[in-house]
Amino acid sequence: MKKAISIVFIFLLLFNVLGYYGLFFGLHYQNRQQLIQQFDAGQYNQQQTVTIKVPLAIPYANNTEEYQRVDGEFEHNGEVYRMVKQRLSQDTLYIVCVKDMKGTRINQALADYVKTLADSPAGDQHQAPALPAFIKEYIVSSYTIKSQTRGWSSDVRNEKSPVVLTDSYCASIVHPPERA
Repeated sequence: MKKAISIVFIFLLLFNVLGYYGLFFGLHYQNRQQLIQQFDAGQYNQQQTVTIKVPLAIPYANNTEEYQRVDGEFEHNGEVYRMVKQRLSQDTLYIVCVKDMKGTRINQALADYVKTLADSPAGDQHQAPALPAFIKEYIVSSYTIKSQTRGWSSDVRNEKSPVVLTDSYCASIVHPPERA
C-alpha cells in the first residue's frame, strides 16, 4: 500500500513539474500545425499580413517572380509572427508574415506560469539572468573564418585576446624529392 501511494505522489510531482510544460508544448504544437494547414490552403486574411523587406547582397542570386511558401516563426516585441511566403527580387528579400495572436497568448500564459514558480515576490523588479546567459559567461566559443584561397587564415573568437594570424600556405606544385 505504501509503495502504491509513493508511486502516486511521484506521478503527481512529475505532472506538477513537467505536466504544464507538456500542456503548453502541446498547445504550441497544435497551433503551429493548424496554422501550417491554413497557410498551405491559402486561408488567411490578406489584410492582416505584414511584409518585411530585408536587403541582401548575394551574388548570383536567382530572382523569383512569385512568392514561395515558407514555414517559420519569430518573436518581435513580445508578439509572435508566422512566416507565410517569401520572394527574392534583385537585392531584397520580401517576407510576408501574419501575427499569431494565439501563439502570443500561449507564450504569455507560459511566462505567467513560470513567474508563479519563481522564488522572488511578484512586485520584485530585479530578475536573475536566464540560464543560457549564465552559461555563456563560462563557456568559451570560438568561430573560425576560413577563405577558399590558400594563404593567411584568421581566427575570430568571442574572448578578449589579440587576433593571431596563422600561415596556412601550401605549395601549389607538388614535386617528388630530388635524387642524389
